[in-house]
Amino acid sequence: MTTTATSAEPAVLAREGVAVTFEGVVKDYGSTRVLRGLDLQVRPGELVSLLGPSGCGKTTALRVLAGLEHATEGAVRIGGQDVSGVATHRRDIGMVFQAYSLFPHLTVVANTMFGLRRRRVPRAEAARRAAEALELVGLGHLAERYPHQLSGGQQQRVALARALVTAPKVLLLDEPLSALDAKVRSGLRDEIRRLQLRLGITTIFVTHDQEEALAVSDRIAVMDSGRIEQLGTPEELYLRPATPTVAAFVGLSSVVPAQVTGGAAHVLGTVVPVLGDRADGPAEAFLRPENVRLLDATATQGVPGTVEESMFLGSLRRTLVRTVDGDLVRVQHRAEDKVGFGDTVRVALDDVPVAVR
Repeated sequence: MTTTATSAEPAVLAREGVAVTFEGVVKDYGSTRVLRGLDLQVRPGELVSLLGPSGCGKTTALRVLAGLEHATEGAVRIGGQDVSGVATHRRDIGMVFQAYSLFPHLTVVANTMFGLRRRRVPRAEAARRAAEALELVGLGHLAERYPHQLSGGQQQRVALARALVTAPKVLLLDEPLSALDAKVRSGLRDEIRRLQLRLGITTIFVTHDQEEALAVSDRIAVMDSGRIEQLGTPEELYLRPATPTVAAFVGLSSVVPAQVTGGAAHVLGTVVPVLGDRADGPAEAFLRPENVRLLDATATQGVPGTVEESMFLGSLRRTLVRTVDGDLVRVQHRAEDKVGFGDTVRVALDDVPVAVR
């Protein structure tokens, strides 16, 4: 995916995307191995999210790419060039972190043009490019304010403008939204994605928030214990998780007992296909709430249960049911199908493949 500059986007900030490659990257801190032979190819102009729990190695991978950490083994390439021995400031990358890291004594425009001045870009040219970057993130009218006069979301927009103003080959985002409230986080997340698509910049986004990753990514690398468990599009990871770890981490699931026989799982009174290979015997199945149906107590399908809670979420309702066997199952259903604590219902599983462990 590449883009060319249009009248709606500053030409100075748009550029061709480049490929980023991790080749067998190992990172040790003393006797602790954090990255275990990481292999990843990011296509030019692509946004790839590194998703996983704390301690899985995603931020370490980003820091190795940025040159803030040195790999114990392996190589990192940007645009085909091995940058393992290249200093951070010579890798042509832009970085945005959770902490805004703005200079409190500098105005918004001065903060934005700081990197250009460090590169000895003439002041007039730096000011022009900084103004373009601020317009791009919707802050042109606040150029002369100071960081303490901005909201958290506005400060993060300044940090994003500062990262983009040098027209880097690669943009690195390390949990840039986690310090913001939910509404601001959602809006800025969508804006980052729009900018990334318009500018065509290769981007790696580190997050532990699966909703963020699903919303903005071309592909997602789910990491666990320093390795990539699965790499794929958001749809692939959600609908066809390759491992129980991915099924448990990506999307909301209920985990209930199942019996696997001949590639099929017997669960909630229904027989459904199993994702991947699984030996026959007792197992646990991951059930997506949208694949479970809430039925009247008089229905003959599924299994009986009792409502533990039911949450109204606007366009839908999510209900937690305790089955007669004691299993907890979440069901996503129409908002108008209202149920309350203690109501007797039945739950049934749609005929869709399930992940098991």
